[in-house]
Amino acid sequence: MLCMLLKNTENNMNKKIINPEDATNIVKNSIVKRRSKDSRLKLFGRAAIGLAVCFLLFLFYSIFTKGYPGFFQYYVTLDINFDRERIDPKGDLSDNSLFDGDASAIVNESLFSIIEPKGRKEKKLAKKIVSSGKDVRIAKMVKDDPGLFGTVTQVKFALDDDIDSFLRGYIKRETPESERRINDKVIGFIDKLNEEGRISYEFSDYILSGSASGNPEMAGIKGAFIGSLLTLSVCLLIAFPLGVATAVYLEEIAKKNRITEIIEVNINNLAAVPSVVFGIMGLAIFISIFGMPRSIPLVGGMVLALMTLPTIIISSRAAIRAVPPSVRDAAYGIGASKLQVIFHHVIPLAMPGMLTGTIIGMAQALGETAPLLMIGMVAFIVDIPNSVVDPGTVLPVQIFMWADFAERMFIQKTSAAIIVLLGFLITMNALAVYLRKKLERRW
Repeated sequence: MLCMLLKNTENNMNKKIINPEDATNIVKNSIVKRRSKDSRLKLFGRAAIGLAVCFLLFLFYSIFTKGYPGFFQYYVTLDINFDRERIDPKGDLSDNSLFDGDASAIVNESLFSIIEPKGRKEKKLAKKIVSSGKDVRIAKMVKDDPGLFGTVTQVKFALDDDIDSFLRGYIKRETPESERRINDKVIGFIDKLNEEGRISYEFSDYILSGSASGNPEMAGIKGAFIGSLLTLSVCLLIAFPLGVATAVYLEEIAKKNRITEIIEVNINNLAAVPSVVFGIMGLAIFISIFGMPRSIPLVGGMVLALMTLPTIIISSRAAIRAVPPSVRDAAYGIGASKLQVIFHHVIPLAMPGMLTGTIIGMAQALGETAPLLMIGMVAFIVDIPNSVVDPGTVLPVQIFMWADFAERMFIQKTSAAIIVLLGFLITMNALAVYLRKKLERRW
């Protein structure tokens, strides 16, 4: 023991005695180094955020510069003689009567009176200047306002896709005629219409009110937009009550045992499953086993509900866990039953988080394409769906279909549809933030 004490005393004497000034300098240098590292870390973080913002701005700039022209197109104004005998031969304004009418010929005659084509060949070329949907526009106008019969009224008709591309500058006049989609004679007709002041560049009344069409100048997103609303409605009506009920049961009622642990693990795993798997499951169960029809919002909504359920359950459970235990204890203290505590106190306080998670899940479902492709919602649907059992499509699928078409005008309309979809998504996320701020309570 004496030897150990002597050895420790010797070691302590050999230790270097640090001057207080040196110790102060060491501390100051270490502080400077720490602050320098903190500054570099902040700089790297700001640079990462700045880079992300630059990429985001570039993305939005690219989408808007390409999509903005998709909301506009070229029209030609013609003087139309609304002759009832020729437009509505049966006189009852029925679809059959208007279909049997001669509205297209009336439009062509008005066009010929301006550009004066000579011979059958030139007239055939001139007929292609105006979109093929000219008779549909006349029929819609007389149905909306039968008082047009017997009058001569100026009507604006969409120009054909090739003519629109020429006026936008995608088809060059300087290109040799053999390499152009329109020949010199048609260009001469366009020049004459321009000289007469008949051609105008205006907001497209097809993009928001039209539906799927093989003619790009007549294509619109109304059918897909209505289909998205119907599909999301089905998804919300199924996923929200089931998700909230499951979260309440697992957090407040179910006993913690091996079975509930397995259920919780599987719910967490389902949230990471690729969306196309849910489409395959919907195809196998709802269509193959139950025989439900393809391409209807009901099946699409059910598939998206299965995909959205894990997200709603997880967010709802987190919202329930965020309710302070003191709220439950206070309720029990005044004699409330378990159900009263859950429905009168826990759920109302957790509802902001539940709604936020639900809206985010719905926004995710709105942008999904793969599961809906698996159940056949990629079909070419011209009519606008009126119910959840009518054939329909959704915005992401409509964008997918347009992106695959070769016509130049579909590129612009695809970007325009993307802008509408982004606006829809931003609105839903803004609603989630608003509800969160409006309804949340702080303890």
